[in-house]
Amino acid sequence: MTAAFKDVDTWIFDLDNTLYPPEARLFDQIEARMTEWVVDALGVDRVEANELRKRYWSRFGTTLAGLMREHDVNPQEYLDHVHDIALEHLEPDPELAGAIASLPGRAIVYTNGSGPYARRVIEARGLSGIFNAIYGIEHADFLPKPERVAFETIIARDGLMPERAAMFDDDARNLVAPLALGMRTILVARTPIVVPHVQHHAPDLAKFLKSLT
Repeated sequence: MTAAFKDVDTWIFDLDNTLYPPEARLFDQIEARMTEWVVDALGVDRVEANELRKRYWSRFGTTLAGLMREHDVNPQEYLDHVHDIALEHLEPDPELAGAIASLPGRAIVYTNGSGPYARRVIEARGLSGIFNAIYGIEHADFLPKPERVAFETIIARDGLMPERAAMFDDDARNLVAPLALGMRTILVARTPIVVPHVQHHAPDLAKFLKSLT
């Protein structure tokens, strides 16, 4: 194990665009269903619904967080609707599966999506049975990353030690709190971003994980 990660015994992975490549474009489907849900729930047209979706994501971390704060929506109904998408085009990734399985300690998933959706994606990617725990936004009381209290809720629920953990995410915003809590932070993205809260960059997650061991 490389020096920067030698004390890590909990490996935390985001889901969307982290455990599958952005080219899968699952969020195209999810965003369309988000807009559709906002149209039906708030009685606005598609243009306004799409603007609200983007504005709430930018301001609150997720569209759901904004809808809950501004419109008191039912989060479970929303999550069930927006995650009802096709996954048939996702392909198993045995290289990634092997790289995660070879990590020392525990591997968990923590996503702003729902737990049931995460399990569907994990199965489609051939990653079932590798993770010790899967946490969706419902396990953080529907508070989203990047809010620090969301991470603290998951840390308390899991019992992990943040100073012995590493966080992998494709959104740099979601690495601010983990670094402050003592975790190693890794941005999973093709293009590096030079900001203080990103310690490492993984353009290819499987290759990065293999390089650690």
